[in-house]
Amino acid sequence: MKRFNMIDEAFICENCGKKVNILGYTARDHCNYCLCSKHVDINPGDRLNDCKGILRPIGIEKFKDTYKIIYKCDKCNGLHKNIMANDDNFDLIIELSKVE
Repeated sequence: MKRFNMIDEAFICENCGKKVNILGYTARDHCNYCLCSKHVDINPGDRLNDCKGILRPIGIEKFKDTYKIIYKCDKCNGLHKNIMANDDNFDLIIELSKVE
């Protein structure tokens, strides 16, 4: 089982430059404006990945009663998934649902 280190902190998105506030109910792991993330973890919250590339959203998938955003790293091409946050840009989520 993956270890989860709870880190819910504000940051400036390296993709769009907007300030992203803490989420408040779980760990903030991506920008709620452009949905990009940063490839920093091996296990959630460990900050041990040396890649540091930008994870760009390429699709979504249904997960329980919500969705997971599917990412591809622009540096190492690795794939990663993060659960959608309540304050995510839903217009972008809809656009991702149209990607086949």
